[in-house]
Amino acid sequence: MSALVRALGRADYTAVWRNMQAFTGRRDAGTPDELWQVEHPPVFTLGLAGKREHLLRDIGVPVVESDRGGQVTYHGPGQVVIYTLFDLKRAGLGVREMVSRIEQSVIDLLAAHGVSAQRRSGAPGVYVGKGDDEAKIAALGLRVKNGRTYHGVSLNVDMDLTPFAAINPCGYSGLRVTQTRDLGIALPPEAICLQLTGALQRALQE
Repeated sequence: MSALVRALGRADYTAVWRNMQAFTGRRDAGTPDELWQVEHPPVFTLGLAGKREHLLRDIGVPVVESDRGGQVTYHGPGQVVIYTLFDLKRAGLGVREMVSRIEQSVIDLLAAHGVSAQRRSGAPGVYVGKGDDEAKIAALGLRVKNGRTYHGVSLNVDMDLTPFAAINPCGYSGLRVTQTRDLGIALPPEAICLQLTGALQRALQE
């Protein structure tokens, strides 16, 4: 059964989050999985492990304490966000495998454009470059309730990256961030969103 895809356009983070909670709370064994494509207005989100010490300074961007896994990250225009509302038990996936497959979908997308990317041990997400040149391009955080996931992945495409300098991204001081535009991928967020959706469908439903 293919996941249903919902294009939400630009939408408030908290409103979408509450809708994900509601969807997950009312779904049953026959409810199809869904992928929600969305772009958020500027917002910092703190995961369940998030520490406010990683918010380095106030730049006027609202802060939302979320129930996803992970630390602090930034969402804003020009970033592709896809939320993965999946029944893990039905899919035969554990949480780690789910995370790995989401990461692989981003790695596969970038590889299709000639960009090599990798995981980082103990730090979910996708990274490009090595050593001092390493930079994070995609962040990932999930919530699992009754064996069903919500939240998902964000991929930096063509955005203002300066808000990331006001935080320790994902709790790592000095962690660099990058985006597909700066890696020579000259596609708008809408096109990257469609490609990432396809990659997620392949990775999660094989």
